[in-house]
Amino acid sequence: MNTNPSPFPSNHGIETGTLPSSPVAPRRIAAAYRSSSTETFFISNYMKTQSTSDNQNSEQTLDTVAAEIHESLVFPKSSHVAPIPEFDSLVDLILRLKAIVYPGFRSNESSSEKVLAGLRSQIDEAHQLISRQVAIAIARHFEACEDMTLHDYGGISPGKLTMPENIMEFSQRISTDYIRKMPEIRASLLTDVKAAYLGDPACKNYDEVILCYPGLNAITVHRLAHELYKLNVPFIPRMMAEWVHGETGVDIHPGATIGDHFFIDHGTGVVIGETCIIGEHVKIYQGVTLGALSFPQDEMGQLVRDSKRHPTIEDNVVIYANATVLGGKTVVGRDSVVGSSVWLTESVAPSTTVTMEKPKLKIRNQVGN
Repeated sequence: MNTNPSPFPSNHGIETGTLPSSPVAPRRIAAAYRSSSTETFFISNYMKTQSTSDNQNSEQTLDTVAAEIHESLVFPKSSHVAPIPEFDSLVDLILRLKAIVYPGFRSNESSSEKVLAGLRSQIDEAHQLISRQVAIAIARHFEACEDMTLHDYGGISPGKLTMPENIMEFSQRISTDYIRKMPEIRASLLTDVKAAYLGDPACKNYDEVILCYPGLNAITVHRLAHELYKLNVPFIPRMMAEWVHGETGVDIHPGATIGDHFFIDHGTGVVIGETCIIGEHVKIYQGVTLGALSFPQDEMGQLVRDSKRHPTIEDNVVIYANATVLGGKTVVGRDSVVGSSVWLTESVAPSTTVTMEKPKLKIRNQVGN
């Protein structure tokens, strides 16, 4: 009779002596786990206590690294350093804004009165968060630009930067203007939800789009960030874009202009540049890049930052997976189709289909070879 109930051999298929013996006997390990935490066990059994000289060397190394980094920093002349926008607060803001444009999808409230009360509360909280973060972003941006100007021009400022006299009052006005945009943003997003439902036969209903589709998540945050970008708010729109980039794999610069009924199918790997203009009823698939062909420079060799660098995609265009469309002068005409893996750097007329030549496949049956 087999006395070993395990389906595996007792030595797990490892020949005796092929692995070095453990410094701690199995029974001692088991006893340690029963009587102590894992952390305490490993510290007491495996971590060598450092000598006094080792500790001193480590402290000297830490001091040296800290000093080198500190020397590279540029501090403003004032005694107060402007803080940076708070990432955790920004994520909270994004989630609240999503609760505003999709009311009922982030709570269990179902009655009309409770939904209205919750919506009012979310708007109030979002308004306060935006006001604070915008004020922080403006102060930080002013300080960063001032430091950059002093550094680049040897301490001689070519033009005086002006910051609002009352930064909190200014940020409150921006926040109020932004909140007023929420119904308009929601209306655009509902067209995107509908585009996803109509464009994907695997989709069962609108709720599935809102709850499950990374493409809609990306375009939702983009539309929210784009309005802040249009209000010239520094940092925050880009931070919002990079957060959702990490969440979905879709990288849309907040400056990109995107029309209604936009659908990104699957989403992962999509890149849309800052000066890209996309019309209505456009559908793109995973891996699509709408990017810059090159970066023009001025007579001083500096990048020209206000030029049109990314393509224009007109209405009713479909761009299939892994296609790349580059250049600020490149226009894909309305009702066109760009096939998978196409590399396009020139304009195409309306109602055009652009495809790669079908590759020649080489198929070899390995059975019997």
